[in-house]
Order: sequence, then structure tokens, then C-alpha cells
Amino acid sequence: MNEKRACACGSAPKLIFACSGAADVGAIADQAARQLTRDGSGKMYCLAGIGGRVSGIMATTASAAKILAIDGCPLNCAKHCLEQAGFTTYEHLQLTDLGMEKGKSSPTPEAIGRVVTAGAAKLAC
Repeated sequence: MNEKRACACGSAPKLIFACSGAADVGAIADQAARQLTRDGSGKMYCLAGIGGRVSGIMATTASAAKILAIDGCPLNCAKHCLEQAGFTTYEHLQLTDLGMEKGKSSPTPEAIGRVVTAGAAKLAC
């Protein structure tokens, strides 16, 4: 018997948390998260709400089908915020893994597109 594998994500949201730091790679991470939201891959969500332990944001994040943390630089602020709030199951995208370097990576459409492609792959069921 041939069975097709279906996405088991259901109606729970796929959430995207970007470190939107002050550096160029933070701008790329932020803009990529916004594009992923526009594309329907997931929903950009409030990283500051995780850091502040805002109850509604914490509850929604706990019920997410998938979580993607996008970090621009090796400090991994998004990843650390999620972990310190108790979230351990998530996908992580570090822009240095895509060859981008803090202070040397302009937020061009091409750079943002590379992050969007990698992020969409991590959010796919």
C-alpha cells in the first residue's frame, strides 16, 4: 500500500524570531523574517516578548508547530532568548553559515533572498 506523508503541522503557527540587532546582519535577519511572513512560510513574532516573558507570547510560542530563530551574528541572541525562556525545540539559522559577516554584509535583496530560501527550507514540514 502506498501512503503519502502529509504535513502534521495542523493549524498551529510556525513562528519566526529574528535578532534585529544594530548591525547589517541584524537588518538582513529582520527583513528576511518579514519576507518569510509575507510569503506565508511562517509568522514573524516578538522576540522582546520572549525576553520579557509576556504570558500571551510565551503561550503562543509554546503551542507553535515550528519555531525558527534567525541570528545575524555569532552572539546568537535569538537562540539564547528562546533557550533562556525554556524553549529547546526550534530550528536555528545563523547568517555566518551562509557566508555573511557582521559589518561586511549589506542588506541587499540578494542577501535577504538567500536567508529567505534557507529559512523557508527549515520551516517546511
